[in-house]
Amino acid sequence: MALRCSNSLLAALTLLALPAAAQAQAYQCRAPQVRSVPQIAPDGPRRSLPVTGYTLALSWSPEFCKPRKDARAHAAQCSGSNGSFGLVVHGLWPESGSGWPQWCKATSAPTPLEVRGAMCMMPSARLVARQWAKHGSCMVRRPATYLKVTRILWNSYRIPDYDRISREQRLTAGRIRAAFADANPWVPENAIGVKLNARGWLEEIRLCYAKTFRPARCTAQRFGARDSAPAKIWRGL
Repeated sequence: MALRCSNSLLAALTLLALPAAAQAQAYQCRAPQVRSVPQIAPDGPRRSLPVTGYTLALSWSPEFCKPRKDARAHAAQCSGSNGSFGLVVHGLWPESGSGWPQWCKATSAPTPLEVRGAMCMMPSARLVARQWAKHGSCMVRRPATYLKVTRILWNSYRIPDYDRISREQRLTAGRIRAAFADANPWVPENAIGVKLNARGWLEEIRLCYAKTFRPARCTAQRFGARDSAPAKIWRGL
């Protein structure tokens, strides 16, 4: 069942965002014009499950763009024409025990204006449309509410200088996790997931929440790499 995200919930989320002052997360960003919203087709079954928590997934853009720099489909994020990005929002995902809701029935799609307004935190029109259709539709009734909740959470964090940290010797997943916790002391390290690819490069940071949007211990799958795992961060800037 979709969460009824009222004004009181948005107010509560705004208060939760106060411990860390909002900062611009993109190195640079010029939101492109959006004239139409991509049509999204489900790639899996519909699962309408009770929401028990959330994950805010942050993608490390230099690693994502490394093989996609010249890909037209990812030009807004990877070509450099709209700026350069560090961490960006992959999506806000509802959780349900050991599974997750997805592809719930949506009665509306985001407008081009709503998509453009999200492009500096989620620099792909297709990504914005897909995250709403696959995940947001299981949380709230309107795309604008989903994007507003996502933005409140996103703006609540200070982002460590991972460009500098990437140059450290013997870098580990634990160091990446600890740096994020040090920049955001209200978030315990066990609520910060670190996803490395098969070659040990940082792909994502996943922030785990309870149903109340308070930080909560990540499940093993969302926690990802152990603290001792060797890690690398592609700068690409």
